[in-house]
Amino acid sequence: MTDPRVPDAALLRGLTQARMGRRDVMRMLGAAGGAALLAGCGIRAQGFKIDTSATAIDAYWARQKPTGELIWANWPLYLDTSGKSDHPTLDSFDKSNHIKTKYLEAVQDNGPFFAQVQPTLSSSQYCGFDVAVITSGIYFAKFRDLGFLVPLDQARLPNFKKYAGEKYKNPTYDPGNVFSVPWQAGFTGIGYNPDKTGQEITSWHDLLNPRFKGHIGMMANNEDLPNIALLAIGVDPHKSTEADWKNAASWLNELKPLVRNFYSQDYISGLASGDIWISMAWSGDVFQQNLSGGKTGGDLKFVIPEEGGLIWIDNFVILRGARNPVSAMQLMDYYYDPTVAAAVTEWVNYISPVPDAQAVVRQDAAEAKGDDKAYDEAVASSYATFPGAATYDKTTTYFTPDAGDPLDSWNAVFEPIYQS
Repeated sequence: MTDPRVPDAALLRGLTQARMGRRDVMRMLGAAGGAALLAGCGIRAQGFKIDTSATAIDAYWARQKPTGELIWANWPLYLDTSGKSDHPTLDSFDKSNHIKTKYLEAVQDNGPFFAQVQPTLSSSQYCGFDVAVITSGIYFAKFRDLGFLVPLDQARLPNFKKYAGEKYKNPTYDPGNVFSVPWQAGFTGIGYNPDKTGQEITSWHDLLNPRFKGHIGMMANNEDLPNIALLAIGVDPHKSTEADWKNAASWLNELKPLVRNFYSQDYISGLASGDIWISMAWSGDVFQQNLSGGKTGGDLKFVIPEEGGLIWIDNFVILRGARNPVSAMQLMDYYYDPTVAAAVTEWVNYISPVPDAQAVVRQDAAEAKGDDKAYDEAVASSYATFPGAATYDKTTTYFTPDAGDPLDSWNAVFEPIYQS
């Protein structure tokens, strides 16, 4: 018997047009978005001590009742869309659970969103959102450490427990998934045009090749850039010291004269046009560019260097003071159904935290024809959507210094490299 909670796969199948995802929006924000991120780092907010004991968590959830409503803050263009309805998977969720979800593309970037909700969260008021999608890293740590997140009811996450990939359980930034479950993910590595480089790229140190001078792109942020520099010098970011940070900064300063630009988000257009030949890159960007590149940008490559790369994870979280937390838990677990997860992946083209969704995409490809078939086959087999264990094993999550003096020192070491 068909499970009525799961949407029809044919309804949810993605179309063949190129998708525009949340990282595309960050690129459109450009320098202004980067400035907002940096400005947000200086925010000092009033926080709360959250009791994460089992007794306290159980007591909180015992008081919560279904409301039939939900307000979800997500990044723009980060959910499946159809001409028949705004968001088929979300429509199906609402119908099967008798919930009315207000879906808002309210997260333009982590920093500005934090700045938007911080005043009301600090005042113990409802910020207007029940569930939001926040990236692992500095701002996730801010939300967590200031007590702005609600500990999850693990008993309400059967799909997560059954279907989530092991990489998405017990992450370093949220041990035990106390406050979060992943929504989508991606890698930070190297994107390059082999026709321009004239060689295969395997190492972060390949960026130091003087032949590439003026054709190298790096990222202008205080998460990806410092973490990859630590990896490049052979240091595990999570075990790094301030002395390691300075050594990593020295490596970046050695590279800096060869770099064409430290990009806010818009490096992929330079790679596609040939203005830059090699760059720090996000996996989904290279995959999407190759899908839509046509005569230009269709032959880019993405590699996790031998010293390692990064995995960034966007996470579902419930915000302090949420009025509809039961609905939020239902939403989180719903998106771990493999059929639902597959529908989202076919649209957004980032890494699914649900490995079993790959088989669903493959089945969709087998049933499709023409361009739809080629598109689904590409999604099913890509490193950017369903990476293998060997790829995962070469990556680590962002290291985030503790707020206060450690984070201030981190910023003082790395920000001058890309701001000057």
